[in-house]
Amino acid sequence: MDEAKSRQLLQSILTTLVPFDEQELGSALPHFKFNEHAPKAHIFRCQDIVSDVYFLISGVGRYYYIDAQGKEFNKSLVKHGGAFTSIGSLIERQPSPFYAQALSTCITASIPYERLLGLARANLNWSEYVRKVYEQLALKKEKREAGLLLLSAQQRYQQFLDDFGDQAQHIALNQVAMYLGITDVSLSRIRNKMGLT
Repeated sequence: MDEAKSRQLLQSILTTLVPFDEQELGSALPHFKFNEHAPKAHIFRCQDIVSDVYFLISGVGRYYYIDAQGKEFNKSLVKHGGAFTSIGSLIERQPSPFYAQALSTCITASIPYERLLGLARANLNWSEYVRKVYEQLALKKEKREAGLLLLSAQQRYQQFLDDFGDQAQHIALNQVAMYLGITDVSLSRIRNKMGLT
């Protein structure tokens, strides 16, 4: 992992939401820790108390649940520019009810949530950044909920392709099917119908 390149990628992600100046970024970067996660490695596990926010600066990953019978359910897929954390852990100090896992080699930049809040209390741009991250999370959840309730499986797949663009090819089809709430066979039929096989 090239830490200088990782810092540049993080700066690029941060400045897409807020026009930070060099001083604001420079004072914050020492609080971030860069980590490389191998495919299938967990960023955190169910029952962990999560205290950091992990910004995904390269790769793709997922959040998932495991039910009492051991069956996995994808809660969300995360692409470059997204983040991993458990809001319940951050705010209520409760164990995470789900797992966060790398699906490809992932580079994350993690920061303790308390430090992120400290930056937000001390600087208007960091406060704006935290607000915008929460807004994006709420919009993503709203869009996912509407898709599951109102769209056909093929429409959900097309929405996934639109949202993930080139990164979609790095996500195994069984993971995509799980995320869409359909079987692998159903996704195969949809892909055949769309001329994608």
